[in-house]
Amino acid sequence: MFEDLTNKFDSVLKKIRGQGKISEKNVDESLREVRRVLFDADVNYKVVTNFINEVKKKSLGQNVINSITPGQLIVKIINDELIELMGSEKSDLKFSDRIPSSVMLAGLQGSGKTTFAAKLARYLKSKGKNPVLAACDIYRPAAIEQLKILGKEIDIPVISIDGEKNVVKIAEAAEDYARKNARDTLIIDTAGRLAIDEQMMNEVANLKNAVKPDEILFVVDSMTGQDAVNTAKAFHDKLDYSGIVLTKLDGDTKGGAALSIKAVVNKPIKFVSIGEKLDALEQFHPDRMASRILGMGDIVSFVEKAQQEIDISESAKLEEKLRKNKFDFNDFLAQIKQVKKMGSIQNLVSMIPGASKALKDKEVDEKAFVRIEAIIYSMTAKERENPHILNGLRRRRIADGSGTSIQEVNRLLKQFEDMKKMMKSFSSGKMKNLLKGMKLPPGMMNGL
Repeated sequence: MFEDLTNKFDSVLKKIRGQGKISEKNVDESLREVRRVLFDADVNYKVVTNFINEVKKKSLGQNVINSITPGQLIVKIINDELIELMGSEKSDLKFSDRIPSSVMLAGLQGSGKTTFAAKLARYLKSKGKNPVLAACDIYRPAAIEQLKILGKEIDIPVISIDGEKNVVKIAEAAEDYARKNARDTLIIDTAGRLAIDEQMMNEVANLKNAVKPDEILFVVDSMTGQDAVNTAKAFHDKLDYSGIVLTKLDGDTKGGAALSIKAVVNKPIKFVSIGEKLDALEQFHPDRMASRILGMGDIVSFVEKAQQEIDISESAKLEEKLRKNKFDFNDFLAQIKQVKKMGSIQNLVSMIPGASKALKDKEVDEKAFVRIEAIIYSMTAKERENPHILNGLRRRRIADGSGTSIQEVNRLLKQFEDMKKMMKSFSSGKMKNLLKGMKLPPGMMNGL
């Protein structure tokens, strides 16, 4: 996420931090580079201009000039202005007292509306809501079927009417179903087009007037940069939506849409989609995103993910095993499964302060887990429980059975022993405040 932008900011901020004395000249020089970074990221021209003016005004203030570390203070000003640019604080979904509260989605075809509808339903279900989905995209081939498949995967009903071309009737049928079946939230997936046209805009406007949704979310592909911002403005002029969803953020190396869109339409970014899986959805936090853009990580989100996915009781049992030196490959496999539940390793790495910089130019191998699991599953129960018995013959058999090489098996065994030592130091008290129970398996970083 924002790899190009982060790398360029890192280079600029390094120079700024080194400034021992602040003058208008070196502020101008630094901000000239910041301006170039933002333009390269495809950020809106007016947004960049306003951003640079604000940073300059605050950087030449008396508090900065008299500061012991003026360079560091300017970096903080840039961070604060990025947060302001993206909305200052998180914006929660609004729900009414009526049954059901409704959320309508709008956006162009290909923006990821249908997948987001299912992701949002899963997210709300995890928060204690009881949602239902309305399939109102009646034009795109297989859109309704796609939503039904996704709904089945997360065990949430999808309401559609075969052959019905009036989307208002489908939405009203879904509302009726929700009332009769104690479903408190209705999520309405609507049709998009490859470009903005009058028919699509009229249809979503009519749907809005009929259903009167509590939230209208504009779903946009963040990888389209300035086009995303222009489309957002056109939809807003017609719909006056209440919030923005940025999809495909995991593939967006520039970040132009994320940095421009709030300032242009003055509506909050509420969610970001960071992967294809249905759990790859995050509420948008401007402060955390600014920190990630500037290469400072996002440890708060990292801890939240760990707390959501990691079984504390299992972690306590694991700590006891480590103290007694009884950690084996069955425990190792259990840890891999817990980490995999947290999502993309690349995304997790970006949340750890300094990790992205340390791993620059190194490939994060998401498939390493598959190879590791194959090796462990090729061991007998006795071998998993007693790794010390794995002699040359056993290692050859495991390599053949897992479709890997004996070198990979040897590497895993060495990493396993290294990990045991590291984890034992964690459990003995060192770094106990750092994600207690969060034990990342080795082997996913090629070349390390």
